[in-house]
Amino acid sequence: MVEQREPPRAADALAPWSGGDGGDEPDPRRWRIFAVSLVVGFMALLDVTIVNVAIPSIQEGLDTSTGTVQWVVSGYALSFGLVLVTGGRLGDAYGRRLLLLVGLGLFVVTSAAVGLAPNVELVILARLLQGAAAGLLTPQNSGLIQELFSGRERGRAFGIFGLTVSVSAALGPVLGGLIIALFGEEDGWRWIFLVNVPIGLAALVAVLRLVPHTRPRESGEARPRLDPLGSVLLGAAVLLLLYPVVRAESGNYLWLLALPLVPVLVAVFVGWEHRVVRRGGAPLLDVTLLRRTPGFANGIAVGTLYFTGFTGLVLVLSIHLQTEMGLAPLTTGLLLTGFALGSAVSAPLAGRVVTTVGRQLSVAALVTVVGAVVAMAVLVPGREGGALWALLPPLLFVGGLGGGAVISPNFTLTLDQVPPRMGGAAGGALQTGQRIGSAVGSALGVTAYTVALGLWGSEAGLRTAFLVSAALVALALVAAVVALRDERAGREA
Repeated sequence: MVEQREPPRAADALAPWSGGDGGDEPDPRRWRIFAVSLVVGFMALLDVTIVNVAIPSIQEGLDTSTGTVQWVVSGYALSFGLVLVTGGRLGDAYGRRLLLLVGLGLFVVTSAAVGLAPNVELVILARLLQGAAAGLLTPQNSGLIQELFSGRERGRAFGIFGLTVSVSAALGPVLGGLIIALFGEEDGWRWIFLVNVPIGLAALVAVLRLVPHTRPRESGEARPRLDPLGSVLLGAAVLLLLYPVVRAESGNYLWLLALPLVPVLVAVFVGWEHRVVRRGGAPLLDVTLLRRTPGFANGIAVGTLYFTGFTGLVLVLSIHLQTEMGLAPLTTGLLLTGFALGSAVSAPLAGRVVTTVGRQLSVAALVTVVGAVVAMAVLVPGREGGALWALLPPLLFVGGLGGGAVISPNFTLTLDQVPPRMGGAAGGALQTGQRIGSAVGSALGVTAYTVALGLWGSEAGLRTAFLVSAALVALALVAAVVALRDERAGREA
């Protein structure tokens, strides 16, 4: 049977990576373009975790409470998650170059605003806007990969992108601790944000020079259409999920009563998107991808649950090592580098073999992560000095080996059969799940740690956080096993 290809749409015409002539030859500059986008993505993702070790410094520098300062961390994640799918859809419609330039310009300005803000209120406002800028930037990475690469090259590219995601998350505390050590406890936190300015300006120049213009619309070609109501509905659902979780981190649990509204809004969003598709419109996210695209829904579940499990653990370790053990931010960051090193080893390798091995790789990687976290729960609590250094970094390295082989293959397998016209929005949906997982995981981890700490002491608090993390990553393992079963069933069909 001859495959029927759908007619080109306006959004498809905006990605001329073969030179704009409709040919199939890949753009010879694709790896340089990709490298620029990785620098941009690294900055945006790094700012999720780099402030974890800076909370005491920000509190001292601004003379404010821990609960208020927590918004500097959580506010970024909140607005980041809100904008991701819309940012991806804008990139699909208007081109990656434009969204990279707009998002990067806003990111530079807001980074400077955070670093120079005279009070905590302006810091939080600027961080919210900075998170929105990151939400515009990050989905362009997966969208570019969809447009620039195919076959094994796409797997390699997603492997490198997965490495960027893993390393940026794990390297944040190290770089944050180093910057605070260089510039001092009181004002060192400001430089965590100000260093984004020169790097961002250099990246802007690189985007202008390397990322090509989208070709102009031909006469009579329709303007790209957007879905504003879909954006509002999805944004409201994400907000009602993330905001109560963020408030719960600072002990305000009343907002959790709003969580039952989330599935209602999701159902309304799905119904509206189906209606848009039936009427021949351009949906924010083509929800038929969840049913018709093999591995897409399960891939989102794997990514969300994995980030829920591991993000909270890294945050709890940052808090425990500083507040309970009295370690400096730089020492804390160095103790946590094992995960980044492990990810750096496994992510590129996993990206190269994922198209051959498939979901078996994700399953094996998640088994490794669960094993490493359980080992930490048994061996690390109560250790100090040399014993801590002998145990925690190697176990985090093993966890990083698993983590790097989870993230990059999951990107490849989840987005492999998504059409490029929805590449940005689909990538945004996948990363929205990751940001939701990070926010929920941070809240669960800190809550479990704090409750157990108050009841049984710091050793029990840390062990409880480890076990909660292991249970959540185990749920990701279950989702990966289901995806593997579906993959095998699809091959046999």
